[in-house]
Amino acid sequence: MLDETFGVDEDSGGIDLPAFAPARLQEAETLRASLDLETLRPAGVSTLREQVLSSVENYFALLEGEQAKDLYDLVLAEVEAPLFAAVMHQTRGNQSKAAIVLGLNRGTLRTKLKQYGLL
Repeated sequence: MLDETFGVDEDSGGIDLPAFAPARLQEAETLRASLDLETLRPAGVSTLREQVLSSVENYFALLEGEQAKDLYDLVLAEVEAPLFAAVMHQTRGNQSKAAIVLGLNRGTLRTKLKQYGLL
């Protein structure tokens, strides 16, 4: 049923919102679909994906053959904490708005904020 209500625009990768969707949601999706993040990045600045890959490769190099442990949790904590802090700052501490920006349930956001000492 959800697939019948919401569709994905194959060309833009955006979501086709139904007519009854709130206007602000439609505006936000239109803006998101129109942004080309490649053109916004300054020349010579690597993508987040490239930075993560480089950091993980450096981490393995520093281990000098030793077995890595809990790498997923380590990387997740390194990315999530500053992400949540930045979004909370951008939304002026409004958890409901932050949850929307992050695409998370507000309860999940509160749990993560507590986990990282941001609440």
